[in-house]
Amino acid sequence: MTLEASPTAECAHCGKAFLRFRTTQKVCGVVCANRMVKVAKKKDAQETRARRMALKSRAEHAREAQAAINRYCRLRDAACGCVSCDKPASWDGQWHGSHFRSVGAASAVRFNLWNIHKACSICNNWKSGNLSEYEPRLRARIGDEKVDWLRTQNQHVHYSVEYLQRLKRIFTKKANRLEKRNA
Repeated sequence: MTLEASPTAECAHCGKAFLRFRTTQKVCGVVCANRMVKVAKKKDAQETRARRMALKSRAEHAREAQAAINRYCRLRDAACGCVSCDKPASWDGQWHGSHFRSVGAASAVRFNLWNIHKACSICNNWKSGNLSEYEPRLRARIGDEKVDWLRTQNQHVHYSVEYLQRLKRIFTKKANRLEKRNA
């Protein structure tokens, strides 16, 4: 029995004409088949990413944006010590992005850079920000007018998902640039 080629077909990947040896053959060769699989995998990954993004809640987007901004603030304050105590920048423990006005009390300044500063994990977690020391040191860092302005911001704000995604994208980029500059 001899194998006969089917009529000429067009490659689904490169578009060139080729002789089809199997009825299911869609591409002209192994190279085009590999490329076609890579394109299909990339398309599937993009669709999966889009579905995951659609399933995320606004709260999840807010957490991601907050994490990006906190990272930026820790890098911005890399040369400074803890804003709430005397720990120097050379301390080997964990650093946090500490809020002067808490996220729950003043959501209007949740993402404001005047409100977020580098603090040690001890002050931020175990001493609830150590506010008795935080405020005078913050006044020395950013000035009385800005601290007084932060104190007056008591509005409750709901951020849109688009805004939160934009914040995350912007501050991730800024943090990456700052990290490269400091390295």
